[in-house]
Amino acid sequence: MNRQITLAARPQGYPRESDFNLVESPIPTPGSGRVLIRVIYLSLDPYMRGLMSGRRAYFPPVAIGDVMVGGTVGKVIQSNHPEYAKGDIVGGMFGWQEYAVSDGAGLRRIDPKVAPISTALGVLGMPGLTAYFGLLDVAKPRPGETIVISGAAGAVGAAAGQIAKMYGSRVVGTAGSDAKINYLVKELGFDAAFNYRSIENYYEALREICPDGINVYFDNVGGAMTDAVFRLLAPGARVAVCGQISQANLEQPESGPRLLQYLLVRQARAEGFLVTKFADRFPEALQQLTEWLLAGKLKYREDIVDGIENAPRAFIGMLNGRNMGKQLVKLSVP
Repeated sequence: MNRQITLAARPQGYPRESDFNLVESPIPTPGSGRVLIRVIYLSLDPYMRGLMSGRRAYFPPVAIGDVMVGGTVGKVIQSNHPEYAKGDIVGGMFGWQEYAVSDGAGLRRIDPKVAPISTALGVLGMPGLTAYFGLLDVAKPRPGETIVISGAAGAVGAAAGQIAKMYGSRVVGTAGSDAKINYLVKELGFDAAFNYRSIENYYEALREICPDGINVYFDNVGGAMTDAVFRLLAPGARVAVCGQISQANLEQPESGPRLLQYLLVRQARAEGFLVTKFADRFPEALQQLTEWLLAGKLKYREDIVDGIENAPRAFIGMLNGRNMGKQLVKLSVP
């Protein structure tokens, strides 16, 4: 049987396990020109929260009763497709389920000899690509500039910080635990970082660490942290808006300060982006990310739980910041 996680209800505030259903259906049979894939790893990502609410994000909203959307890596176990053979490792949007059929559209062949196949969902996948393009194309860092990255211990933030260091920037990160701060500074080489859960005044903390202002802000969280950063933007600063995870689970929108005045007087720029904008350049970026990874210049962590039945709990934990690095669910052995 094919075990699947479907959406049972639209969450009010933070999702609960009761918002998901674990269901079973027969393993699908691939027709002509199709492949049957056994999923090995499932990626859990913040954008999925918006899809549960009925808001369009990267993909159309998930309907009640439908399988949850998600990126995966799996193995072809049956092929009627001329370009794929049994045993091939592939990536694609197969969702929260143990088996899937594909006609080949959107499939990405993955070479397990290059790096662990799980990296195709992290540092060599959407998070790595998001960091690469968000930093280099949107934020455009310059040597010697100060860059602040919120949510820095996540898969995107960690990669963005390391890339910024390679480009000669001074990198400051924020994260939600002392263990994450140690990881950023001692393992990834961030110049400074602080635990936002133990700080009452973000503005004062950032002003002390960034006395000359903030040239680039890579925003993964929004909310009060972003409010504080805007007050410290340096002239000509750039803000790359990657995510607003602090706002995703609010039942009522937060009221906050009006921030455009800081863009005006500092002659700064804020730009939101979706990584899909750069899809035609993914091969270029993946080649560079792979080179950095193999050279030891790009490090990563993965937080892996076993079993599709544990995906909802892991997803809720990720939204609460419990993961370190890329959150994955392992559904089967390679």
